[in-house]
Amino acid sequence: MSKGIGGKTAAEALATLRNMTEGLSPVPTSEYRERLSKAQALMQQQGIAALYIDAGSNLNYFTGVVWYPSERMVGAILPAAGDLHYIVPAFEEGTFRGMMLVDGPVHCWHEHEDPYRLLHHVLEDMDVVRSRLAVDEATPFFRLDGMSQALHGMQLVNGKSVSNACRSRKSAAELALMQRANDMTLHVQRAAASILREGISTQEVKTFIDQAHQAVGASGSDFCIVLFGPDTAFPHGVKYPKTLAAGEMVLIDTGCNLYGYRSDITRTYVFGEASARQREVWVHEQTAQRVAYEAAQLGTPCGAVDDAMRAWVTAAGYGPAYALPGVPHRTGHGIGLDIHESPNLVGNDPTPLAPGMCFSVEPMICVPGEFGIRHEDHIYMTEQGPRWFTQPALSIDDPFGNMAA
Repeated sequence: MSKGIGGKTAAEALATLRNMTEGLSPVPTSEYRERLSKAQALMQQQGIAALYIDAGSNLNYFTGVVWYPSERMVGAILPAAGDLHYIVPAFEEGTFRGMMLVDGPVHCWHEHEDPYRLLHHVLEDMDVVRSRLAVDEATPFFRLDGMSQALHGMQLVNGKSVSNACRSRKSAAELALMQRANDMTLHVQRAAASILREGISTQEVKTFIDQAHQAVGASGSDFCIVLFGPDTAFPHGVKYPKTLAAGEMVLIDTGCNLYGYRSDITRTYVFGEASARQREVWVHEQTAQRVAYEAAQLGTPCGAVDDAMRAWVTAAGYGPAYALPGVPHRTGHGIGLDIHESPNLVGNDPTPLAPGMCFSVEPMICVPGEFGIRHEDHIYMTEQGPRWFTQPALSIDDPFGNMAA
C-alpha cells in the first residue's frame, strides 16, 4: 500500500484538520478602485467609450458585488472617464446597495419596464450613445440582443480585451488568497487519501471531501470528482457511482472557494500495490507536468507550453496530438475568481506569459479501458519565472511525501 493511502476512519481524518483561514482578509476596497482605473486606461487606449459589466465574476472583480446572473438585468456601466454607474431591479436596490464596495449612482427599473431603455438613458447622460460600448464577454446572448435593439448608433464590441487584461495578472492580495485556498485543498486531498478502503464508494469520498473543506475553513467543496479504476480515464468523470477495489487507480479532482478565489488540485495514485504498467504511466505523467512547468517562462507564448509538453508525450509513445492513449485536453487553464479563466495553456494561444498570471498544469494521460492519470497543480508567474502554489506529487508510492506536517 502506498504511504498515506487508507488506514483512517473519516472521523479520525477530520480530526487531523484545522481551520486554515485565520489571518486572511478579502481583497481591500482600495484595490477595486485601482482595477477600475486600470480598466479606464485600457478603454482610452482602445477607443472604448464605456464598458458594460454584467452580473457574475466580472462584476465581482471590478466592484466587489457578488450577484448571481439571471434573466433580470443587474450590472454596472464604467465610462472611460468618470464615475461607475449601476443598473438594478428596483425591488433589489436595498440588497444591492448593501453589497456595494464602490460608490456610484444606482439606476433602477421596475418589473414592467425595459432595462435596455434605461441603459440607453444612462449612456445618453454620459454622452456616449454614438460611440463604442464594450460588453462584458460573459453577457448572455439575450441580453446582448436587447442591447443591440435599444442602443441604435452604438458600436458594441467585446469587452474581453479590457477585462482579461486586468484579471489575468493577479495582485499580491489575490495571490495570497489563492495560495491559502490551494494549501487548504492539498490538506483535504491528503485526508481523503487516508480514508480509502476496499468497498468505499465514490459518493462517500465526495461527502468526506466536502466535510474536510469545511474543516479547513471553506464553505465546502466548490466541485469534486472522484473516480476509481478504468473510470479514471474519463477526464471529467462518469455519471454512475463505483466502489473501490484493490489495485485500482484513484483520481480525485477538487477545490474550494476562499473570498471568491478558487483552488483546483488533482491527485492520482493506486489503492494497493501498483503494477509495472501503472508505475510507468504515472512517471510519464509526472514528467509531462514537469516539462510543461519548465517551458512556462516569461515572454513564452501560452501555446508553446502545450507544444513542449505534447512533443515530449509524443516522443514517449503517446498520441500523436490529442489521440489516445495520450493527452486529450490542453495543458492547463487560467484560474482566479473563475475556475477556468483566460488565457489558457493550449496550442495556438499567442498570449505571452507575464508576472501575475496563474495557470493549472495538468497534462492528463488517458489509457482507455485501463486508467487515466492527472497530476494537477497550479503555478503563478513571477519576475523570475514560474512558481508552484503546491508542490507536485512526490511518487506513486508516497504521493504526499513532500507536504509539511
